Amino acid sequence: MERDLDRAESEETAVLVAVQLQKVSDEETSESLNELEALVRTAGAGVASSIVQKRSHYDPAALLGKGKIEEVEAAVQSSGASMVIFDNQLTVTQQDRLNSAFQTKVIDRTALILDIFAQHAHTREGRTQVELAQLAYLLPRIRGKGLELSRLGGGIGTRGPGETKLEEDRRRIRRRMRKLEHDLARMEEVRSTQRKQRTRAGFPSVCLVGYTNSGKSSLLNRLTGAEVTVEDQLFSTLDSTTRKLSLPDGRRVVLSDTVGFIRKLPHELVAAFRSTLEVVHRADLLVHVVDASAGDAVNDRMEAVGEVLEDLSALTIPTMIAFNKVDLLEEGQRRYLCRAYPDSAQVSALSAEGVDELLHLVEKRLASNGSVTLSIPAARGDIIAAVYRDGHVTGRILEEENILLRVSLPIEKMEGYRRYVISDGRDEPVIANSDLT
Repeated sequence: MERDLDRAESEETAVLVAVQLQKVSDEETSESLNELEALVRTAGAGVASSIVQKRSHYDPAALLGKGKIEEVEAAVQSSGASMVIFDNQLTVTQQDRLNSAFQTKVIDRTALILDIFAQHAHTREGRTQVELAQLAYLLPRIRGKGLELSRLGGGIGTRGPGETKLEEDRRRIRRRMRKLEHDLARMEEVRSTQRKQRTRAGFPSVCLVGYTNSGKSSLLNRLTGAEVTVEDQLFSTLDSTTRKLSLPDGRRVVLSDTVGFIRKLPHELVAAFRSTLEVVHRADLLVHVVDASAGDAVNDRMEAVGEVLEDLSALTIPTMIAFNKVDLLEEGQRRYLCRAYPDSAQVSALSAEGVDELLHLVEKRLASNGSVTLSIPAARGDIIAAVYRDGHVTGRILEEENILLRVSLPIEKMEGYRRYVISDGRDEPVIANSDLT
């Protein structure tokens, strides 16, 4: 099926293509294509048309069937589109064949997201992370005169300058990637020192997570008076921002913003941004900010965030939900959210509605988790495993015969580990987050 879209005035226009497998519903495909269109516009291009093919399986050679390739080719020619963007990830072979078939630039969703990240990265660390992700994506896609020679494996009649140039390009990229990884490691050392200082000051860590454009930066600005740039587009914030926040009981916490998540988030980006996203893994509480005005897409977006948190091994961290943009909802919709998510907050970063309630809930959730330092015999693997199962371990040091664990535990679980407690959280922590192994 084909869905004509209004073409934005832009130097570049694209035909969007998606292959829908039988197990995927029409609603899911439509939502994903709408999101792809938003990504294209965020990247500064326009959309000529959108084409979907339903298949039982992907064609390994070109993803699409022959007839649909001809349909896309006709759409490109009639619209004058300068590129074709696939919602599905393309293999190197598929991309090559489609480039030849359409005689125009062909990219996939991953390449598009990488391009947007490159446009929005402003700090040195952000630019370094994006470049590393781009190179990881590019490395297996290096093509050129030496492609066939590299496959033959050498021998008489197969050696030549093409193979040499191809391998030289690959070595250059790998060398650059090692340099970027080294630079990121040094930047992480600085951030780790800053985290260690905040931990020793006794500040709990609260981190805002959520789908891209859910309003995390706006909420951070509203809660802390920060001046983080806010734009109504996807991935407007890439660089993590941390500010101090006072709760109603006077306790101070550290509040951090993070890059927004999205369905089909490229693995290259998750890997490159792992140091920035470490703030998620080390948090005492996650506030999952949800765009309540997203309608039918709310549940899918919440699931996508959960998948990324799982990839970051962060599903065990205490989490609460804050539905943002509730000023755009009808009263019936608000009542439904109250029933379906009774422990959640309903806020509007724009109008400040519900902000006090959110702060009280954060205060309550932090109070329900006590931070302690445990000294457990290294031989008691069963006890150590139980600690990881029951709480959130933020620090670990191996001593001669004991293991010291800094852990946030629910109050009801605390008594079971009382005999191992050597610090109850009211003293200065003996283990910093940066000691985590």
